[in-house]
Amino acid sequence: MKFEQAEGTNPIDRLKVIGRAHDRIDGPLKTSGLAPYAYEHHDIENVAYGAIVGSSVAKGRITRIDTAAAKAAPGVITIVTAAEAGKLGKGKNNTAKLLAGPEVEHYHQAVAVVVAETFEQARAAASLVRVDYAREKGRYDLTEQLKVAPLVGGSGGPNSGAPPVERVGKFEEAFAAAPVKLDAEYHTPDHSHAMMEPHASVAAWNGDELTLWTSNQMIAWSKRDVALTLNMPEDKVRLISPYIGGGFGGKLFVRADALMAALGAKAAKRPVKVALPRPFIANNTTHRPATHQRIRIGAMKDGTITAIAHESGSGDLPDGGPETAVQQTKLLYAGANRMTAMRLAVLDLPEGNAMRAPGEAPGMMALEIAMDEMAERLGMDPVEFRIKNDTQVDPEKPERKFSERQLIRCLNEGADKFGWNRRNAKPAQVHDGQWLVGMGVAAAFRNHINTTSGARVRLSRDGIVTVETDMTDIGTGTYTIIAQTAGEMMGVPAEAVVVKLGDSSFPASAGSGGQWGAANSTAGVYAACAKLREQVAQRLGYNSADAVFEAGQVKSGNRSAALRDAASAGELVVEDKIEFGDLEKKHQLSTFGAHFVEVGVNAYTGVTRIRRMLAVCAAGRILNPKSARSQVIGAMTMGAGAALMEELAVDKRFGFFVNHDLASYEVPVHADIPHQEVVFLDEADEYANPMKAKGVGELGICGVGAAVANAIYNATGVRVRDYPITLEKHLEKLPAVA
Repeated sequence: MKFEQAEGTNPIDRLKVIGRAHDRIDGPLKTSGLAPYAYEHHDIENVAYGAIVGSSVAKGRITRIDTAAAKAAPGVITIVTAAEAGKLGKGKNNTAKLLAGPEVEHYHQAVAVVVAETFEQARAAASLVRVDYAREKGRYDLTEQLKVAPLVGGSGGPNSGAPPVERVGKFEEAFAAAPVKLDAEYHTPDHSHAMMEPHASVAAWNGDELTLWTSNQMIAWSKRDVALTLNMPEDKVRLISPYIGGGFGGKLFVRADALMAALGAKAAKRPVKVALPRPFIANNTTHRPATHQRIRIGAMKDGTITAIAHESGSGDLPDGGPETAVQQTKLLYAGANRMTAMRLAVLDLPEGNAMRAPGEAPGMMALEIAMDEMAERLGMDPVEFRIKNDTQVDPEKPERKFSERQLIRCLNEGADKFGWNRRNAKPAQVHDGQWLVGMGVAAAFRNHINTTSGARVRLSRDGIVTVETDMTDIGTGTYTIIAQTAGEMMGVPAEAVVVKLGDSSFPASAGSGGQWGAANSTAGVYAACAKLREQVAQRLGYNSADAVFEAGQVKSGNRSAALRDAASAGELVVEDKIEFGDLEKKHQLSTFGAHFVEVGVNAYTGVTRIRRMLAVCAAGRILNPKSARSQVIGAMTMGAGAALMEELAVDKRFGFFVNHDLASYEVPVHADIPHQEVVFLDEADEYANPMKAKGVGELGICGVGAAVANAIYNATGVRVRDYPITLEKHLEKLPAVA
């Protein structure tokens, strides 16, 4: 199905099943422990266990590997190093090789896998492998490397062809002439995905065919990359990933667990399980790169922005990419004279790559503080200042209107609901016992990306509709919204739909990432169901154009038949995909929101406690308000963590992340997060897709960190531009208490 023009009325608009709060249909399996995650396929017989040996240097060469003691250990079946693996390729989405040898590209890069009869035996034997290295000098300090880092273009989003420096108008002249100016620098640290379920895989070979049960967000991408890495035909690889215990972008790509399980299984001639230990999640897999950002804003005294510039620097391994922290600044606020630029430093730290809302999440942690600082200089309310500089067109390409843009409404309704009018604009004025209390606001922004997505739909003789697609559920409620989509299209309740996900033998979907998964995967299901409706009508002898599917019946004029009657002569099976035209060239597809936060900062200790949080979101049609709310409050929680505690500490001598476990890499717990409110504005974006939906899973994190930072400033009068905002960064500057 081609989507090439604004969508008119369609069956989804009935909203009998779609748009209603629905419990997760996979919930009973998960709460009873019956949902098989990647490591938990106990039906696979004769499984052995693999333990990865990770490099203990960040850069250098392996000069010798001594596996004699490990091979003699109890239960050991085989050991695979680069020498045994032979020549390997590299996936398109991997910056570094997944198996080191002889070169080492980063700390904890896989050096070998030890396969044994039990997990304990494999782990014990792995500790006996002795590796000698010729250590080389590495580059581990972002601040130092940015001094010589070149400018770099691209974004990974709608502006992926962006040049290194983008200009509209004459920024320098306009900034110099502006009567009110801001020029400030902001820093965000490296972040770990820190998902609950580790990266894990089970590999089994049947002749020259490989099956991988793995924890992966993007099945089609990863099937391709496994084949490229192992130098084998793609049609000989099958990936299965029906349940994923969190990914946040860290499982978009094939990692060492999958490769080493495949190599270990081939050598052992039996299935092999591999799970990455917690330290490997920080150092062996990907992370969100740190940024150094500079923002300059010039405005007239009435608050009109006349000049805005956002520059960001980040680092990655050779051939890696930047953290695109400037991309939201291209679209969020008006301003005639504009400049954005990025620098990319070469670092020998573990690979930087996508983490929930890549680009916008750290970019808005800076931009939305800068907007508050500018509002203060102007003597304007921060909400009013943002509204003053709203735009309904792409500021860089004014001929492109936003398909839907309700940022002003998000800000106004959020302010009313949160009680923003009770905020004291003068910092450090509100006390509650020992606590200094303040409120903060930030806009939320995330682009919507359309991408091809397919599905197969079956109608059986008993009237059950089955959907098959390689789309994944990373805890987001995909099973449920796909069931709701098929139910709405075929006129049956969601309970009459069977959903099968995460198998590369099914049609390729959009996958789970980039906030595009829900809207695109359901649009693919819509396309397949539209074709199925035609076949049903044809079987029943009805005109498909006026056939109505409702309550398990198909009606056309004065005739009616049960849906299952269409399959009485045999199961109906159809397959289709959604493909997009060039609507994005004419209309900018984005999502918007506003975050409001109230904090208390202890006047004596400097400890910050979040007291209230509110998000107001405008993100197209909300397919399932219950699971969408879960997505937003989860994102708000991650944003709070980024604001107050999350930071991968870099050992700049040896090139690794020191706090590489959940004991030392702090993330929010229940006690850190108060009640959170989420409001979804009514919106159905007819330019987005047939579902008229966009996404919320990443929008919910964008701006949260800045809202917390702005609230801390309002509470204390101390402005911190270096995340996370831990107490030592403002304690000595807090107002005197005695």
